[in-house]
Amino acid sequence: MAPGQVHMAAPVCLIENMPDGKLVVNREAAELLAGICQPVVVVAIVGLYRTGKSYLMNRLAGKRKGFCLGTTVQALTKGIWMWCLPHPYRSDLSLVLLDTEGLGDVQKGNTQNDSWIFALAILLSSTLVYNSIGIIDQNALENLHYVTELTKKIKAKASSGEDTEEENSAKFIRFFPDFIWALRDFTLQLEIDGHPITEDGYLEEALRLQEGDTQQIQKFNMPKSCIRKFFPSRKCFTFDRPANGKKLHKLEHLEEDDLEEGFLEPVGRFCQHIWETSRLKTVPGGQVVTGRMLEKLLKIYVDAINSGDVPCLENAVLALSEIENAAAVHEAISCYEELMGKQLVLPTDTVDELLAVHAECEKEANAVFMARAFGIMQVKKFQEDLELQLKQKKEELFERNKQVSFDRCNDVLVELYQKLEDGVHMGIYSAPGGYQCYLKKWNEMVEEYCSVPQKGIQADKALEEFQKSKETVAKSLLQMDRALTAQEKQLEAQRAQAEAAQLQLMLLEQKQAQLEQMLEDEKRSHHEQLQLLWEKMEKEKKMFEEERERAILLKLKEHKLLLKEGFQRMAREMEREIQHLKEEKNSFPWEQALSIVRDLIPVVLSLKMHSGSTPKRSKK
Repeated sequence: MAPGQVHMAAPVCLIENMPDGKLVVNREAAELLAGICQPVVVVAIVGLYRTGKSYLMNRLAGKRKGFCLGTTVQALTKGIWMWCLPHPYRSDLSLVLLDTEGLGDVQKGNTQNDSWIFALAILLSSTLVYNSIGIIDQNALENLHYVTELTKKIKAKASSGEDTEEENSAKFIRFFPDFIWALRDFTLQLEIDGHPITEDGYLEEALRLQEGDTQQIQKFNMPKSCIRKFFPSRKCFTFDRPANGKKLHKLEHLEEDDLEEGFLEPVGRFCQHIWETSRLKTVPGGQVVTGRMLEKLLKIYVDAINSGDVPCLENAVLALSEIENAAAVHEAISCYEELMGKQLVLPTDTVDELLAVHAECEKEANAVFMARAFGIMQVKKFQEDLELQLKQKKEELFERNKQVSFDRCNDVLVELYQKLEDGVHMGIYSAPGGYQCYLKKWNEMVEEYCSVPQKGIQADKALEEFQKSKETVAKSLLQMDRALTAQEKQLEAQRAQAEAAQLQLMLLEQKQAQLEQMLEDEKRSHHEQLQLLWEKMEKEKKMFEEERERAILLKLKEHKLLLKEGFQRMAREMEREIQHLKEEKNSFPWEQALSIVRDLIPVVLSLKMHSGSTPKRSKK
């Protein structure tokens, strides 16, 4: 099983339908769904109860058993059940099957509940299968009345203003699933006026609108018109009865040889079509949805329904992007810390060495963030947070590197000085000429200290601090040395003071150089962040435009069909929908945002980072 996949042995209830009409997300099922890190293909099936939906979904899972099959007039599936499996053709995808509670159960009593189940199936799926018995006649279309209520059950935008019908249709088509009508127990010959037609041709003929403007004709056309508007990508499969007589009651136990060829052949084509052509689940903007993202969307939609609100795509995607982007920052920081822990050994000999490892780990962390983050209007905010946290991590490591270096150097100095300290305590350097002897030993100690490897960037600083701590000893020995005249003592004191001043100047210059290295690294980091943001915006813009172009092509197909059928007024309405989709490009500030980022990149590159620095001083 590929990483990020979940292979469930059997379906579980994902959404429980409570007696009071409330919908409850099953925690165990939600956790399983959240464990899928791969993009998902989501196939949901809806339809009247006792029409064989569950058996068809079991075939999609490649199993005979799984979703519960009933053999009585009582509806068995309650709420929405889920089965997560590896995609049969692509190891980088997961297949999520959703079997919904049968619509129209006379024992339920709450028809609004059916409407919400239907709406959730649309919101969650990338392919929607509508399962019915017999032929597509007016009665079958009226049973699909839920599609006429979709604009009341789903909002595309959070704006308080009322959108026109054309705007609603244009928005819905961009996230609605592909539609498949599965006709069960179909026994008619597929022909019209003696000419054979395809299953898809039969569906289109059944959806042909009746001419006229009377109220009766408008009511007749309403479900057809809604299906054509909201599901321009549609397909039909017809199935014979799977078996005869009492065999139907034990369908899940039957071998392939016991099933009718008129059922097996279309079932094979149906499964093959879904496995080969079903699109990835996406949200408006073209962002591909993973299992863990779908779990969050599910909770957002159910919470909205239970609170009495209409699920809003814009709000849901915004809330999802906030959750995902925050998680992306956390994941990126964890990646950075893990990589730095493996690759960085403190203390480093130079600042450049530390910054080189930091830059490499930062690059990986940014890649992790960008791979998960989405929603360009939100990404920038979270990217800035990540940039700030990575900068803080770098500064903390810089300070830790200095401290580790200083502690190591101090330990080395203490160990090397031990012989001198023993000599001082024994009075060896208190005799005439003792100071010069002490000074010689001190210089030998410093030479040995300088030859010790891997001391880090605080070698000179530690030496200066250690030298300061021993100044009292040296001065005392100098004053006690009776072999030196007063003038020689004064000159020696001045020499020692000059050496200390020179060492301090060198440390100041080192500090300045380190500061400039850190500032230069900030410039590099900021430039890379802007470059990544620009690339992310370009990618999301491309996904948005591909999604929009797909919607336009589907609408153009429907427009052509309307013109062919002679519905000029409806064709003009469709033209307005197409125009609205074309104008959507200007409703997103892509070009303005891209222009700002594109202009910032060369500005950052040309910046002279002098903030907080001081002019260099030359050695004298």
